[in-house]
Amino acid sequence: MTYRELDTVVLNRDLPEHGLLRGDVGAIVHLHAPDAFEVEFVRASGRTHALLTLSPGDVRAADDRDLVAVRSLQ
Repeated sequence: MTYRELDTVVLNRDLPEHGLLRGDVGAIVHLHAPDAFEVEFVRASGRTHALLTLSPGDVRAADDRDLVAVRSLQ
């Protein structure tokens, strides 16, 4: 899969050190190369929760079968 800036992606694995769980939704905000990009995860308020450098294996593209939900941070 080729990703572009502003693509919506879904996290494939838990990242507990960043308070993120598999299924959390983020947006690609910068491409470093085909195999690395910056993904921003935001809180419902719009504030940035995490900005991480991830690889294509860490995420998948969001699609019409996905439903966005809200969860509280621990």
